Parts: sequence; structure tokens; C-alpha cells
Amino acid sequence: MVDERKTWAKVISTVVFILMEIAALSMLKHSGSLQDIWVTKASHRVMAWVWGGFDSIGHYFSLRTENEKLAAENAMLTESLRRSQDKVQKAMENGLLTDTTMVFAGYDHVPASIVKISRNKQHNYFILNKGYEDGVRPQSGVITASGIVGIVDAVEKHYSYGLSFMNTGVSISARLGNEGAVGPLTWDGISMDGAVLRDIPLQYKYAPGDTVWTSGSSILFPPDIPLGIAGSSKVVNGAVNEIQVDLFQSFTALRYVTVVSNAGREEIMYLENLENEGEE
Repeated sequence: MVDERKTWAKVISTVVFILMEIAALSMLKHSGSLQDIWVTKASHRVMAWVWGGFDSIGHYFSLRTENEKLAAENAMLTESLRRSQDKVQKAMENGLLTDTTMVFAGYDHVPASIVKISRNKQHNYFILNKGYEDGVRPQSGVITASGIVGIVDAVEKHYSYGLSFMNTGVSISARLGNEGAVGPLTWDGISMDGAVLRDIPLQYKYAPGDTVWTSGSSILFPPDIPLGIAGSSKVVNGAVNEIQVDLFQSFTALRYVTVVSNAGREEIMYLENLENEGEE
């Protein structure tokens, strides 16, 4: 508040000074052609100085607005990170999550860092600092100790491009409870840590608070990765349940990941192709 008063006092003093200078220069300007040239040049310098001053003042006040916006965003991100950390901590206390170092039998593992990630779109993506020279292959899963991040879609020499789970085009196979029903899990399209588990038969009974895991039905992700906690549900088309899931993995603060690739992927795909050819 004190700084603002000082700033406005400077503005008023500057305006008064300018008005007095304009009056003096106007009187001088009409006294002769030589003075007219000198006054014109001087007035241009004054105008440049004045506009520069007003621009600096405007920038000062706009900075305050920007700082207030940044402070609000920082508070929001801090709170979201705190909630995510609380969920992970509770999951670890309940034995649902282990240490951040993950090793799954039958899968190759490549540690990586996210160098860029989008969060404000319906088709979000990320870029990793590892490529095919590091052992990363297309159609590999990207995970953390808190859940699933996404799927590698394209690979270059030193970098990889992936589709984030916060992408309306990404669906993973998930299981409700230890031995429950399996259905597709997709992002809810709204929050940083919300998802929807679809196509769960009505006859399957569950309780809010049950853990949702990777099913192992896909070659992309290892089985039994804890993904989140089941919440409320609703009946869709009178036939199946649609269950809200509070994910362990929040996309608010995310950097270190692990790329997992099924070591037997080629053999599995070969056998699947044989089966498809047989059906034809």
C-alpha cells in the first residue's frame, strides 16, 4: 500500500512538471523559428520520456496482477500435490503401494524423466528423455509407483512421445478388487486424478473404498498395479455399472517414470495373429 502511494505521488508530480514544461515551451515556440525547431525536438524527447514512464508504471501494476495470479496457481498446485501425497502415503500404509523402485517379472524396465507434459487438453501427451537407443519401444507402458501415466506412441533416438492417461483416447484394462470384474478404465475428462471404470456387471457387488488394479489382460501393463480407490457408481442402460475412481497417481506434479515393455510381446502378438487368421 505504501509503495502504491509513492508511485501515485510520483505520477502526479510528473504530470504537473509536464504541464509546466508544455506551457513554457509553448511561449518559447512562438518567439522565433530557431526556437521553434529546438522546441519541437525537445518536445519529442519529452513525449518519449513520458510514454516510457507510463509504460513502466503500467508494467508495474500488471506485474502485481500477474504475481497474484501466480500465487493463486501455486497455492492450488501445492494443495493438489498435498492431497496426492496423502493418498499415496495411506496406500503405502495399507500395503497397496511399495517403494518407488518397481520391477515386474517378464517386463523390461527403463527409467525416464518427463521433459514436457500437457495437462489442459482433452488429448494430453508427454515427452520422455529416453528413446530407442535406451531400449524404449512403441506401445510400451509408462508407470510410477502410484499408478499408470500413459502409453509410448512414437520413439526417436533419444526421446519418446507418449499419450497421457489424461487423454480421452486412452483406455486400460482394470480390475475391481482382488478377484473382481474387469472393465475399461478411462480418464474422467475433468480432474487431474479422476477416472471412470466402465462395463462392470450389475451382479458384481462391490463396496466404495475397494482398490482398482491393472487386470493383466493387456500386454502393455503388468498385472496388479494399484491404480486407485473405487467411489460412487451409477447404472448405465440398465445393464452395467459405471464406477468413479479416485486415482493414486495425480498428474499435477509428475516427473520420474518407468517405461515397461512386455519381454514376450512379439510372441504374444504372433499367437494372437494366428488366432485371428484361424477365425477368418
